[in-house]
Amino acid sequence: MNVAIIGTGYVGLVTGAGFAETGNHVTCMDIAQEKIDALKKGVIPIYEPGLEEIVRFNVQEGRLQFTTDIQEAVVNAKVIFLALPTPQGADGAADLSRVMTVAKQLAKIVTEPKVIVNKSTVPVGTAEKVKAIFDKETKIKVEVVSNPEFLKEGAAVQDFLKPDRIVIGSSSPEAIEVMEELYEPFVRTGNPIYIMDEKSAELTKYAANAMLAVRISFMNEIANICDRVGADVDNVRKGIGSDGRIGPQFLFPGVGFGGSCFPKDVSAIIKTAEDNGYEFKTLKAVQEVNYKQKKVLVEKILTHYNGNISGKTFAVWGLSFKPKTDDIRDAPSVEVIAALLEHGAKVQASDPVAIPGMMKVLPESDSLQYRRKNMKALEGADALIIVTEWNEFRNPDIDLLVSTLKDKVIFDGRNIYDPEKMREHGFAYYGIGRR
Repeated sequence: MNVAIIGTGYVGLVTGAGFAETGNHVTCMDIAQEKIDALKKGVIPIYEPGLEEIVRFNVQEGRLQFTTDIQEAVVNAKVIFLALPTPQGADGAADLSRVMTVAKQLAKIVTEPKVIVNKSTVPVGTAEKVKAIFDKETKIKVEVVSNPEFLKEGAAVQDFLKPDRIVIGSSSPEAIEVMEELYEPFVRTGNPIYIMDEKSAELTKYAANAMLAVRISFMNEIANICDRVGADVDNVRKGIGSDGRIGPQFLFPGVGFGGSCFPKDVSAIIKTAEDNGYEFKTLKAVQEVNYKQKKVLVEKILTHYNGNISGKTFAVWGLSFKPKTDDIRDAPSVEVIAALLEHGAKVQASDPVAIPGMMKVLPESDSLQYRRKNMKALEGADALIIVTEWNEFRNPDIDLLVSTLKDKVIFDGRNIYDPEKMREHGFAYYGIGRR
């Protein structure tokens, strides 16, 4: 099948490469000439395990190509996916301007029936708005489908190739048939394709991310109680996670959630509720908890040093909002480092892939230095702070930690170390909700 992807960001690039991998001919379009030129050479603008390999392979096989010309991208396409940014506006709502602009462009150039697919995370009613544009601008039959993505950064390629489920929102039998044909190779093991109306599909995406955000914030509050009563949140997590009604996923406390999805999607669904006369109190509480949780680690640091960290140097391990990605959008590390600098401390930060992105937000200075190798960040540091749970941080050379750090102090914002073992090595160890 001929497929067009409008937008070569995170979702668009993974989607395009994934469809090409199953034999479709895919054209990805983006207005950024520099990005398209790089992609044609096999240079990937984002860090995502496995993505570079399938992009290069499918480009070589002639199944995946890139262009800045929207007409070239869609002229032969049976299905056109809109994978465009929908950033959070000042009022919390998703900004649909790019989606609407592209819809108007497409309405002027389509010459035969098409299936237009909203792959971006969009508010309830967006498919209806996009369809209205085509109905107004052209007599060509165009069906608009909602097909939300459920890709986890760091595991997006596998999520696309082996999805838990596919959600297709459409009232058109013809469009549903096309979408089922397109996705059939990905669900051969029996994972479901759910067919529903467009609005339910749009809300499904927001509801899924909101539920996960609720679980994270709930466990962060449980961890904060553990700190106060002397319980261990790791024991509590195992105890409740073994309940089949709850399960073990997304029950790990830490320094709050970030990234491009959870914060934005929680705000968007709150705004959708408000626009329809309903106050989503649960998610408003989640926002408040997450805001406060990003400050918990700094509070522990200040408490340990009796409120004065001026002149102290801290090694910070982990900058991306989660492992296996270079995404620093709403990453807790930004707030942690900014707070340390504000209190007069110096920071030596390390991350396997996120340093270039972080330097755009917090440039290097006399007080902030970046180190590619995490053990180098320890040199001259008074204490170690863990913000992101990259695997390479889990089993460090303890003897080197002991000999390099000025003070044997670890502030573990992701609970990746065993408190008892750290204390056996003479460290003052502070986790999140750990005894």
